[in-house]
Amino acid sequence: MGLNEMTHAFLAAKYYVRLTEHFGDRGKAAFLHATRYYAEQRGRRMAQRAIRDGKALTYETYCRYGEWVSTDEAKALGFSNRTEVKTVSPDYEMHIHVCPWHEQFKKMGLTEAGLLYCSDLDASICRGFNPKLVYEVSQTLHDHAFCIQTVPDAGLTDGSTLEKNPSGLRSFEYHCAHLYWAFREVSAAIFGREGEAAAEEVQGDFEEAYGKEAWDCLAGYQNTNFNVA
Repeated sequence: MGLNEMTHAFLAAKYYVRLTEHFGDRGKAAFLHATRYYAEQRGRRMAQRAIRDGKALTYETYCRYGEWVSTDEAKALGFSNRTEVKTVSPDYEMHIHVCPWHEQFKKMGLTEAGLLYCSDLDASICRGFNPKLVYEVSQTLHDHAFCIQTVPDAGLTDGSTLEKNPSGLRSFEYHCAHLYWAFREVSAAIFGREGEAAAEEVQGDFEEAYGKEAWDCLAGYQNTNFNVA
């Protein structure tokens, strides 16, 4: 099995565990800060590609330039995203009934980590893409029957136009590496050597769960500039 949505969630969850173990409430604040830092980098990459292609930074463009699609592994497990579009205009509102990130956080018994991560992630990606867009997450699967995500005045007329541009997609090897190294950068920036030690523990957790070969894939991205597309 390759790296996938659940692997990605595992890394986020383990950062929550290690940061809160070492630093308590400061670790929780650092986890949220790292989530925002990571997510905004993703959004800025999307915006760079869109501008390069001469596209306006609208919500429709945001959807088209998303960087991932459901993996075969998530589909096989029955965990791939299942989304119901409730309204398209003027507000775009979707309800998410199944999500692989939710499944992984739940499996690990880390609902609190999932709630903190998922309540902010998409809003931060959107903010990185275009801070004038508003993205609201009013509830998540971690404490409700489904997620509700809303973009007020989204400017859409037809939800079927939101297929992603294949040229912008990135593998989950890339996404897992980005999350690991972005969170490590934030951990070290806030807590110095102790933050590095927490990140090294996450590395150990990952290697124990997925093997050295999987870790070597992430290690190969250590010097990648994730700010640029």
